[in-house]
Amino acid sequence: MKDPEKPVNLGRHQRNCSVCFHADREEIEADFIAWRSAATIATEYGLGDRASIYRHAHALGLFAKRQRNIRAALERIIEKAGEVDVTASAVVAAVQAYAKINSAGQWIDRTEQVSLNDLFERMTTQELEDYAQSGALPQWFRATAGASE
Repeated sequence: MKDPEKPVNLGRHQRNCSVCFHADREEIEADFIAWRSAATIATEYGLGDRASIYRHAHALGLFAKRQRNIRAALERIIEKAGEVDVTASAVVAAVQAYAKINSAGQWIDRTEQVSLNDLFERMTTQELEDYAQSGALPQWFRATAGASE
C-alpha cells in the first residue's frame, strides 16, 4: 500500500497522469474540489476509473482544497432537500453546519458575550448620572446588552 505521507515525484506523476494530459483538466480539478464523486468525474470525462482522480488529487494537493470547501458539499445536501426523502432534522443540521463554516472552510463556533463593564465605560458622564438618579439605561446600552426595561 502506498504511504500517503510520502512526497510524490511530481515530474513522474505528470508524465503518467491521464488527468494532467486531459483537455478538461481544470474542470476535473474544480469538480473534485467541489465534492463531486470521483467515480462520476471519471465517467463524465472518459478517464479510466476513480483511482486516477484520487492519484491526481493526492499528487497535486487537491484534498486540502477540497476539505476547505466543505461548504460546497453541504450546499449540495441542502439543495437536494426538496428532491429526496430526508428528515427535517437532517436539513436543519446541514444548514446549521453550513452556517458555522466560513469561506476558508474553517468551523467557527459563534458565541456572543457582552461585557457590562465595557458598556458602562462607554457611557458618557450624563448617561451615568441619569442611570444613578433614575436607573434608566441609554437606548444603545439596552440594545447592545439585550436588557429589558
